[in-house]
Amino acid sequence: MALRPYDRRAAVLYAHEWAYGRNPKFYDYERIGGDCTNFASQCLFAGSGIMDFTPTYGWYYIDADRKAPAWTGVPYLYQYLTRERPSVGPVGRECALWELEPGDIVQLRFQGEVFQHSPVVVQADHPQSTEEVFVAAHSYDADHRPLSSYDYEALRCLHIEGVRWPGG
Repeated sequence: MALRPYDRRAAVLYAHEWAYGRNPKFYDYERIGGDCTNFASQCLFAGSGIMDFTPTYGWYYIDADRKAPAWTGVPYLYQYLTRERPSVGPVGRECALWELEPGDIVQLRFQGEVFQHSPVVVQADHPQSTEEVFVAAHSYDADHRPLSSYDYEALRCLHIEGVRWPGG
């Protein structure tokens, strides 16, 4: 499978366009657990242009009831992006804060052991602190919000390395 570039600009433009609204092509999960990872997945899709329709372990959205757990679930998106098995779709890795670029994902843990929020990075230039990272998100809708303004227990950064496509 060929690893192609991730279109960070397209992901960020999508984030800005829909940060305070809802794209009617996608269900709004706000009232049933939150919409943050659904929004992050939409941004990733805008930058990747391909879904992975592998049952259970893929990353796809057909409609409100037919979607992969990774499309809307914070821990499942992490597992999908950092997967080792080769499949189509965006590929990421955990990274240091200073490695974040626009279009990447950060995940926040507010309490307990499970990460609960997936904002999308819309501005970062080799940041040295969370004050230099700005995000867009649903479930606490925000655009260009400083990452430092969140009150969280833990942070993990996910750098999108590219997009796997079928063929060579």
